[in-house]
Amino acid sequence: QVQLVESGGGLVQAGGSLRVSCAASGRTFSSYRMGWFRQAPGKGREFVATISRTGFSTDYADSVKGRFTTSRDNAKNTVYLQMNSLKAEDTAVYYCAAAVYPYNDDRRELDDYDYWGQGTQVTVSS
Repeated sequence: QVQLVESGGGLVQAGGSLRVSCAASGRTFSSYRMGWFRQAPGKGREFVATISRTGFSTDYADSVKGRFTTSRDNAKNTVYLQMNSLKAEDTAVYYCAAAVYPYNDDRRELDDYDYWGQGTQVTVSS
């Protein structure tokens, strides 16, 4: 069982930056591929980014590529999402997720992930 807790969301102006964090419980954090997803009002949950167990491999949705960066600190059981050049359309609840299966390739589907955080609201004002 893994518990994930996101933090760091908030209100920011367009063009600004924000970093959200996701802290995981348990001793096996380094064995999980981690993902970030978001859900805007009235829309489905969509893929944002994923990072491999070692942190060496990352993948991003086209909509955030070049603006968002995900990283992880396995010693701190934490994964991060640094968001720069934010746009109004980035407004959403952001979720982190953990995949138990040791995928070696990047994963973008909701069903690939087994544990989810409660989400943190990010609002970008235009």
